[in-house]
Amino acid sequence: MALEFADKISYIIPSIKQPDKPLSLREKMGWTAGILAVYFLLYNTYAVGVNQQAVSQPFLQLISIVFAAKIGSLITVGIGPIVLSSIVLQLIMGSGLVKIDMSDMAQKARFQTIQKLAAISLAVIESLIFVATGYVPISSPAVFPIVVLQLAVGAITIIYLDEMMTKYGITSGINLFIACGVSYAIVAGTFSILLPEAIAALSPAAGGGGAAAIPNAILSFGPLFFAIIVFLISIYVYDMKVELPLAFEQFRGVGGRLPIPFLYVSVLPVILASSLELSMTVWFRALAGITGTFQNLARFIAYYQPINGQQQLVGGITYLISPSFPLPYSANYGGIGGYGPYFTYLLNHPTSLFLPWGGIVMVPEWIHMIVYTVVLVILCVVFGKFWIEMTGQSPKNLAEQIDTGGWQIPGFRRDPRIVENVLNKYIPTLAVLGSVFVGLLAALATLSGAIGSGMGILLTVGIIYMLYQQLEREGVYQTYPILEKIAK
Repeated sequence: MALEFADKISYIIPSIKQPDKPLSLREKMGWTAGILAVYFLLYNTYAVGVNQQAVSQPFLQLISIVFAAKIGSLITVGIGPIVLSSIVLQLIMGSGLVKIDMSDMAQKARFQTIQKLAAISLAVIESLIFVATGYVPISSPAVFPIVVLQLAVGAITIIYLDEMMTKYGITSGINLFIACGVSYAIVAGTFSILLPEAIAALSPAAGGGGAAAIPNAILSFGPLFFAIIVFLISIYVYDMKVELPLAFEQFRGVGGRLPIPFLYVSVLPVILASSLELSMTVWFRALAGITGTFQNLARFIAYYQPINGQQQLVGGITYLISPSFPLPYSANYGGIGGYGPYFTYLLNHPTSLFLPWGGIVMVPEWIHMIVYTVVLVILCVVFGKFWIEMTGQSPKNLAEQIDTGGWQIPGFRRDPRIVENVLNKYIPTLAVLGSVFVGLLAALATLSGAIGSGMGILLTVGIIYMLYQQLEREGVYQTYPILEKIAK
């Protein structure tokens, strides 16, 4: 499949210009602060015509965090179009329909042009879906096109903010937007939900007062405790790595080590897998009103029922693979009433699975937990394999980089094919194990009901860790410019 048509499109689609000269770390920090200021301005500005009182934030919390969005605001769609366009193109490339050499600058530019066009198209489509399906409640039908236009413009703005962050900032916009959104959710949730719950639990009227008051107050901070646990586990795992010795051929006695982290795939597979699952719950909401011949098939894919005036996903295949679980907060804050009712719900609540040939079958909610976890892990492994190929981190590419730099593995002849064979013993295994681990941790963190969503915390830790490494590297390069030349 030829991609030459992208050369003509590139002149039509606006693009952020590369900086004329390399930016210093201070300049990058300044650009980053400015971009984040614009992001939070959009984040806290509701679109004109949106019924703010009808926005169900607890139900949509995970969508908001993973998409770095806020339902009802100008960035309701968030980074969804960027991530989804990347997923689609990766699947197309993985199937062999399109072959792109990412080391060829011309082909890479074409790929980026097509991805941007796909993201802009999805921004418009998803804005329409969010409003048309009721995820974004509007004050009257007359403002429908106005709200869609505002959300589309906001989503396209996020696309260009991400591109600007990549070229002028300290990391990618997607990573930083997710990290900032999760951090905001943790701080806001702690002060607006957990603290009032603890105070209410200590009052004489709560929990029977007396001896039960203090345990109830401590238990109300359960979501924050789980958030801290996920945070600590993530930090510990990010330090796990395998180190291969390296020797520099031109200078005897000069050596080093090649670190291969356990989380070789980082958190990108979780971002892609979670975005795909959540995108399905958004897109398939359009099936809620289907009647006639395809009604049974639509209910089998995604079964929606009106709850509190809104169509909500309650069953179907899409429900079983989605993280559609209640929050373990008190009912006053949009939750199910605490961890007692939450665990009872997970063990006993029946899920509606509509079979086209047999009607509705009631499935226990714990099966939903298992299916969701297994599917998330499988998707993480698939996207993890795609990631190492797409980003040039495969054993073959890494072996070529080592050989080009004049390095070799002690005890082996300097040959990229031999180095590739050695790396093949580690990288594919670590890629799979790392993908399985982040998938399991993300699923368990989500099921724990950690504030800011456990999955969001996992993503944030990974993003902050990568950012720390990048800042450390750039700080060293700025102090010792000669090291940057050697690294290149």
